[in-house]
Amino acid sequence: MNAVAVNGSPRKKWNTATLLEKALQGASSTSQMSKTELVHLYDLNYKGCISCFACKEKNGKSYGKCAVKDELTPLLERVKGADVIIIGSPIYYWTVTGEMRSFLERLWFPLSTYTDPPGSLFSRKVPTAFIFTMNVTKEMSEEFGFDKNILAIEMVMKRIFGSCETLCSYDTYQFEDYSKVYAPRFDPEKKAKVRQEVFPFDCQRAFEIGAKLVRDLR
Repeated sequence: MNAVAVNGSPRKKWNTATLLEKALQGASSTSQMSKTELVHLYDLNYKGCISCFACKEKNGKSYGKCAVKDELTPLLERVKGADVIIIGSPIYYWTVTGEMRSFLERLWFPLSTYTDPPGSLFSRKVPTAFIFTMNVTKEMSEEFGFDKNILAIEMVMKRIFGSCETLCSYDTYQFEDYSKVYAPRFDPEKKAKVRQEVFPFDCQRAFEIGAKLVRDLR
């Protein structure tokens, strides 16, 4: 069995990447998991959906799969072939990063059917998880409507792949040194306390989710 994790953050060693690594460690803690992979989207050169609709053409050679060929193409195939899928992104202006959004367009749209209700061309049920990190508190995320976008992403993941565990890591430590940036809105001491006292629990939850996804395969 194999698990693929996709990092939609430009940072490879910060909040989102750390939680994805913990989730993969959780998956690897089970005897069934033989291979894990963490992919950083910002290492790849690609674009989002170009609306060619080749994936929707009846009896077309690209029906149900993205026809665009670039550096994202091999990853899309590995994700669709994985036994466990784990995706993570920070929240930038109410939703996932641009790189993550482009990846999701290319992954979701070919597998989605223009039927009523919408369906999925994915032939299996695969346990998935989506990890969101954000610089705001849970209360602020709900006030600003972040939770609505998160629920929408969760809904599509469930519709296409059959399930989706969701982890939100709130009030994350954004800068390595707050004294070097102009951000008077945030209290560095409070941020450091959340980083020290809360983020470890988020890491443990990510580990547990990774292990649960593998157990759900049974």
